[in-house]
Amino acid sequence: MTREIHVVTGAFGYSGQYIAGRLLEEGREVITLTNSRQRANPFKDRIKAYPFNFDQPEQLVQSLKGVEVLYNTYWVRFNYSGGQVKFKHNLAVENTLKLFNAAQSAGVRRVVHVSITNPAEDSPLEYFSGKAKLEKALINSGLSYAILRPAVLFGREDILINNIAWMLRTFPVFGVFGDGSYRLQPIYVDDLAKLAVTQGQGSKNVIVDAIGPETFRYRQLVKKIGAIIGKNRPIVSIPDFVGYGIGRLIGRFAGDITITVEEIKGLKADLLYTNSPPAGSTKLTEWARQNANTLGINYASELARRRDRRKAYQELK
Repeated sequence: MTREIHVVTGAFGYSGQYIAGRLLEEGREVITLTNSRQRANPFKDRIKAYPFNFDQPEQLVQSLKGVEVLYNTYWVRFNYSGGQVKFKHNLAVENTLKLFNAAQSAGVRRVVHVSITNPAEDSPLEYFSGKAKLEKALINSGLSYAILRPAVLFGREDILINNIAWMLRTFPVFGVFGDGSYRLQPIYVDDLAKLAVTQGQGSKNVIVDAIGPETFRYRQLVKKIGAIIGKNRPIVSIPDFVGYGIGRLIGRFAGDITITVEEIKGLKADLLYTNSPPAGSTKLTEWARQNANTLGINYASELARRRDRRKAYQELK
């Protein structure tokens, strides 16, 4: 088999690590573009790391020369500016557009791009409007593409599901925003990786809602996780501003951003739900039962992962 070169953005991170692992299993030659070249490399010398070089487009193009498929997981969860750690949605959009342009100039055959469910350019939420702008740019680029739209990922390195479990273990009661009836369709991170690798082999332009086989109301999800880990806490409805305030307090002690106003609005607007067939087969409930002894034992920090770019994600709790 010809050793085609495949490039994964953030192969030492969360979803990128699973995509890279699956590509290596297939015998592909894999490189990564990353802001964390010093992070512990779980693949040792099997994957070479190169900087993004967003400010040096010629070098970015050179990094993509001879690449068959680009798997793009690059993004930021929220806007943040604190000390030496700074990232914003608008900059992530700008950088990703540079990445797409470089892929086009380098002759990359296909781009597999990780987006989000229900993106919309007119969304008041930057996360969703930014993702929509990038989808439009990729579609209009002339590149062969597969756009994957996951809602929520779960797995060992997950933040949302892990921290729900952590709060259930830590506090005597759990508060949900409003009535908690908004829906989520979590997909296992390795199911997303499998889908990405499969789509990388194709040529047809596609957009796939990358959702898992289970749909939960948020209140129901919390209740199920509590039952699985043996922490059946009372679940109470609270106003958004109260939940946000509690989240800020937890974040202050944890040195993290636990929840944002935009994330609350996105949840309550049902933006993590879509009426599509599942693209993944792993059930969150079954995975949680298999990992019940470790799920939520430690708080998972988004900012810790960005502050310390040497340790592996699994060590940053």
